[in-house]
Amino acid sequence: MKTITLLFFLCFATLSYSQVIKGKVVDTKNQPLPGANIYFDGTTIATIADENGQFILNYSSKINSVLAISFIGYQTQFIKDVEVNKDLKIVLIETINSLSEVIIKKDRFSRKEKLKLFREQFLGTSSTAKKAVILNEDDLYFEYDEVDNSLKAFSDKPLIINNATLGYKLNYELVNFEVKFYKLSIDSSDAIRSYYSGLSRFEETQINPKISKQREKCYEGSQMHFFRNLVKNIWNKQNFLLFKGSFQDNPDDYFKVTYLNDSYKVEITKQDQGLRNKKFVAEFNLLFDKKHQSKIIFETTTFFVDKFGNNSNIEDIIFSGYIASQKVGDLVPMNYAIE
Repeated sequence: MKTITLLFFLCFATLSYSQVIKGKVVDTKNQPLPGANIYFDGTTIATIADENGQFILNYSSKINSVLAISFIGYQTQFIKDVEVNKDLKIVLIETINSLSEVIIKKDRFSRKEKLKLFREQFLGTSSTAKKAVILNEDDLYFEYDEVDNSLKAFSDKPLIINNATLGYKLNYELVNFEVKFYKLSIDSSDAIRSYYSGLSRFEETQINPKISKQREKCYEGSQMHFFRNLVKNIWNKQNFLLFKGSFQDNPDDYFKVTYLNDSYKVEITKQDQGLRNKKFVAEFNLLFDKKHQSKIIFETTTFFVDKFGNNSNIEDIIFSGYIASQKVGDLVPMNYAIE
C-alpha cells in the first residue's frame, strides 16, 4: 500500500530583509530564563538567551518560518508575526504534567517493535536515515489504539538526533506523530498513512567534502529543491518534469510566478475537471532526474515561496511518492545552500 506522508511546521512568519529580533525570555514570575532557545523552525538560525534572559537574533533574509522560543520544563511559544526592531518580552509557562504520567495504556506490541516502526516512519529508511541516531529515545512514549489500528508517539523533551552523515545535530520538538494501519499491525508494510509534525533546530557539527556531497544528494529531488526550481522556472530532464496524468505538460500553462521583494508569489490555474474535493485545485505528477516519481496536489490557488524554497501554505500542498518518502533523517535545513 502507498503511504502518504504530509509534513508541516505549524504556522509561518514573513520577516523583512535585514532585521534584528531582540528581547527577553522570562517565566510567569518575571524571572529570566537563561539558556532559552530562540530559533527559526527548520533552520540553523538560532541563538540562546544570556544570563539575564536577553537575546539578539540577526537575520538578513526573508524566510517563511515560525519563530520558536523553548526551555526545558516550559511550554514552547511560537510567534508567527514577529515584531522586528522592537524589544520583545517572551513569557514561558511551566509544564505541569508530563506525558509519561498520562500515557499508561498497555497493548500487545512491545516497546522494541514500536521504536522500530517510529524510526522507519520518522527518520526514514534511506541509507542516510538509517545512520541517524535518536540520542534520547527513552523520552519517547507510545500509545497504540486497537480500535482504529493506529500508533501515536509523544515526548516530554525535544528529540536529539545525531545525523553524522549530514554533519548535523537536530533538536526536534515532536508535536504530532501517528501511523495508521489497514489491520492490527505494527509493521510499516501495513501502514496506510504516516503523519508527523513538529519544530526543528539544526546545529552544524562538522563539514567536509564528503558531507557536503551527501547534503547535496539529500537536497536533490526534495520538496525544497522542487519549490526553488518552480519559482526560477527550471524544468528539464536532469531536474523536474511536469506531467498531467501520463503526459508531459508545460508548467507555464499552470503556474504564474511573480517576484516580490526577496520572495515569490505563485498563482495556480485551477483545473476544471469536476474534481471531487472542493479544496482540490490541481494535481500533477513529477519526475525527477528521469527516475524518481512523485505526485503533488494543490488545495490553494496562491502561495508564497521565500528565497530558500520554503512555501507559506505547506498544509495545502500535499506530496506523495518519492518526495513524501524523504523523512527527518534526510532533511537539510530550510536555509540550506549548496556549498
